[in-house]
Amino acid sequence: MKDNKDITTGKVYLVGAGPGDPGLITVKAVQCLRDAEVVIYDRLLSMDILKYIQPGAKLIFAGKSPEKHTLKQSEINQILGEYAQKGKKVVRLKGGDSFVLGRGGEEAEHLTSLGIRFEVVPGITSAVAAPAYAGIPVTHRGLASSFAVITGHEDPEKEFTSINWSNLATGVDTLVFLMAMAHIEQIVSKLITNGLSSDTPVAIIKEGTRPEQKVATGTLENIVKIVKENNMGPPAIVVVGQVVKMRDKLKWFDSQPLFSKRILVTRSRQQASQLSLLLASRGAIPVEQPAICIKATNNTHSLDEAIKNIETYHWITFTSVNGVDIFFNRLGELRLDSRIFKGLTIGAIGPATAEALNNYGLNADYVPPEYTGSSFIKHLGNYDIDGKHFLLPRARAADSEIPEGIASLGGIVCDIPIYDTLPDMSGLENIKLLLKTGAIQAATFASSSTVSNIVSALGDEAPELLSGVDIACIGPKTANTARDSGLNISVVARKSTIPGLVEALEDYYEKGGC
Repeated sequence: MKDNKDITTGKVYLVGAGPGDPGLITVKAVQCLRDAEVVIYDRLLSMDILKYIQPGAKLIFAGKSPEKHTLKQSEINQILGEYAQKGKKVVRLKGGDSFVLGRGGEEAEHLTSLGIRFEVVPGITSAVAAPAYAGIPVTHRGLASSFAVITGHEDPEKEFTSINWSNLATGVDTLVFLMAMAHIEQIVSKLITNGLSSDTPVAIIKEGTRPEQKVATGTLENIVKIVKENNMGPPAIVVVGQVVKMRDKLKWFDSQPLFSKRILVTRSRQQASQLSLLLASRGAIPVEQPAICIKATNNTHSLDEAIKNIETYHWITFTSVNGVDIFFNRLGELRLDSRIFKGLTIGAIGPATAEALNNYGLNADYVPPEYTGSSFIKHLGNYDIDGKHFLLPRARAADSEIPEGIASLGGIVCDIPIYDTLPDMSGLENIKLLLKTGAIQAATFASSSTVSNIVSALGDEAPELLSGVDIACIGPKTANTARDSGLNISVVARKSTIPGLVEALEDYYEKGGC
């Protein structure tokens, strides 16, 4: 007969979250987080990783620092056991890999003693990832054929040590110390005393794989002095060996033009993530301050009538991803789908809007070569639209350029507002503080409404607060709004897309910011 405990007991997943860059978390780790009912997580994690956790899951912070432990290891073990015994799916989320100096083995032992099922989901350890992001391979043909990962948390001066210093110093090519900054002087002393030359290259990598990454290099002889001069405190790792010399040739992450620049992202909260992710992938530090929020109009009568009489139109044109999503949400509420577009010519401004349509199973028939309203009208003249009826579902605040342009070509426009762009200034005081202290290097604007709302919210202080910031606009219309608001424009994207905006920023800084 099967033990009832096996039926009711849940399962614990010991998950490595990776070294810091949220893009380095594994697919399996993401799936575990999405399925979790309880998540016990550590301090040194990117908060972006927590977004994968489903609403309603219980989050328990178990962070540790050299000064303070939120929970003792025995308390963490107890919590894991308690929730698993209640039948819950539990994730123990740790930075790096839970089995590399992460006490995951102790937690697994405890679960085994309770008869609780567990699974280990390995993560990318900072011992390999941080050096890689610093341009330092832990092995390299001709320089290093072996490497070791050593805890730096053990005091090298204690009476008994589990570290074999004599063999480490002369028997391994590359040494990687984790949690070592509190004992860096003793570690250096032990290595030299046990036979490692004082001119051996050393690298300190702080906040490895993050946009805040900072790297200092030297030798065993001078690295302690360099650490003090550069204020290189934890979290940081120490790499010792000839491979450190490869950094000058191979550094890539912190040599990117956007590296470590704080860039203001003013898109709506729903849309900010794409721009933020692109900036972060290039080493920038995105600072999100949504200037607008998108809200579907409450009164859907006009849209419903247009949908009901869709066969009377010849064209339907979408000007944004928001318009596509809100239109199709309404179709779903009316229990309709893409089949209503039979016989319609579909226009889209920009590849992102076209891609949004494609996600609903539609291919746009007409996308202008430049992703602006003026380009849309200019090239629309290639079509026979005289007397043709156009349905234009878009933002209430949109200007009249497109409907007037269509009308000038003989088209008949039904311009229906289906969503509003409303100001969203939550968190503005923090942004003001960052601007006043010069902590933000650039500000991005992806629409005229984001410019207007930010300038309005900052009030009379706007020109002064933004005077030392590089203003980057997605296209000429947004740039004109910014100029009319008294801002000096540094960057206007050649392609009016989010990737185009990031590319333009990169080009600007690569040329020295001028």
